[in-house]
Amino acid sequence: MAVIQEKYILAIDQGTTSSRAIVFDHDGRIVSLGQLEHRQIFPRAGWVEHDPVEIIDNTNEAIGQALTRAKINRHQLEGVGITNQRETTVVWNRRTGEPVYNAIVWQDTRTQRICEELAGDVGPERYKDRVGLPLATYFAGPKAKWILDNVDGARTAAEAGDLLFGTMDSWLIWNLTGGTDGGLHVTDVTNASRTMLMNIDTLDWNPDIAADMGIPMTMLPEIRSCSEVYGYGAKNGLLIDTPICGILGDQQAATFGQACFETGQAKNTYGTGNFMLINTGTTPVASENGLLTTVAYKLGDAAAVYALEGSVAVTGSLVQWLRDNLGLISESAEVEELAARVEDNGGCYIVPAFSGLFAPHWESDARGVVVGLTRYVDKCHIARAALESVAFQSKEVLEAMNRDAAVALTELKVDGGMVGNEALMQFQADLLGVPVIRPQVVETTALGAAYAAGIAVRYWDGEDDVRANWQEGRRWLPQMEPERVARMCRLWAKAVEKSKRWVDEDVEELQG
Repeated sequence: MAVIQEKYILAIDQGTTSSRAIVFDHDGRIVSLGQLEHRQIFPRAGWVEHDPVEIIDNTNEAIGQALTRAKINRHQLEGVGITNQRETTVVWNRRTGEPVYNAIVWQDTRTQRICEELAGDVGPERYKDRVGLPLATYFAGPKAKWILDNVDGARTAAEAGDLLFGTMDSWLIWNLTGGTDGGLHVTDVTNASRTMLMNIDTLDWNPDIAADMGIPMTMLPEIRSCSEVYGYGAKNGLLIDTPICGILGDQQAATFGQACFETGQAKNTYGTGNFMLINTGTTPVASENGLLTTVAYKLGDAAAVYALEGSVAVTGSLVQWLRDNLGLISESAEVEELAARVEDNGGCYIVPAFSGLFAPHWESDARGVVVGLTRYVDKCHIARAALESVAFQSKEVLEAMNRDAAVALTELKVDGGMVGNEALMQFQADLLGVPVIRPQVVETTALGAAYAAGIAVRYWDGEDDVRANWQEGRRWLPQMEPERVARMCRLWAKAVEKSKRWVDEDVEELQG
């Protein structure tokens, strides 16, 4: 009698600091995980790069780890979903498979002058009515323009049709489906909505904006939905003939994994940066308060669902900075232990505007500041101020969301690497004045990609299965006195103002 093998979904989570592969079962539970970190490359102040070849090699190794640890092979995979750091940009040669330059990471600020030139007399909202985004260093299109403008031979090769452009999902899928031997050049609507090149209402590329940025249309991937069979694993890989059938940018994937399917439902992810999204339904909503209009998800032929997003560049990476640049801690987990030794921040506030300020300020010329220092402040206060900055920045985004949305949020679902920090989650609830809710499975980014893939191959039956699988893990309720919250927020706002308008030409020369 033949043994019936259980089937699974594999999610590839290509993040800012590592690449992971996670096997999920039908209940949305983690069966196994493989993970490898990649190098963070900082050639100059404000520049952040990754090696795309290192990332695809690590991804393949992580897949092998996950399958081995689950004691399964590709025959037991119903499908593969991909989620990724979104705006990070790769340009590569379609004939050789070699990147022409390192991937330029979403945090990178080198395209500031390009954005200013594109804005011209119109200003940073020149394309916003078409793409939902202001001109900012965050987004992928200007990064691709920088590569074509600055890498020898790149523009000539692009105009000859030899180069491809994509965010990390496109780079992974092209390689996983064969690379130079028939690799697919595709992306999904969520990642395309972060390039500044896609019309937010019609979900297709805008040739006029591509021309303004000097990006040939032949470089652009085909835009597809988030949940459909794009292609199959290459014959020379670990995923031979396995359907690759889900793509969601990381924050949209977390929104999907948190089952935020109703208009007004929101989540906040605490990772390298913080990203809050609120579902706005099937019509894009323009923000009047510094938020981004983006695509939340699109399942096959169904209508696209949109979101407003508040993006914060530096949260978890501030803890890494304390560890790697200052040597204040030796392990990231130590920051919570240090912060717990003091009752407050001692008057110290840290605004980590390492990549400028993102939502709701959009000040690319801001830089990080530490204010309120006295001889009383020690490393414990600095650790506490670092954690508190995460919550303060998220409060600014939530307030912008409440101003844009018809109804104020009554609770916030949270996920990501920092939500295991109990003190941070309590402080967040205190600042927001609403319950903060952590799910049982906090790997919601990878889980969202798994759900998108599984729905495409009918492993799951759609949003109802996702809702049924979601379970609350922990809830924090506000406890702090409103007067104290108001005072701390007033001081935070003063600190933010100190960080603005720092960069000018002289500063850039010093930093270079």
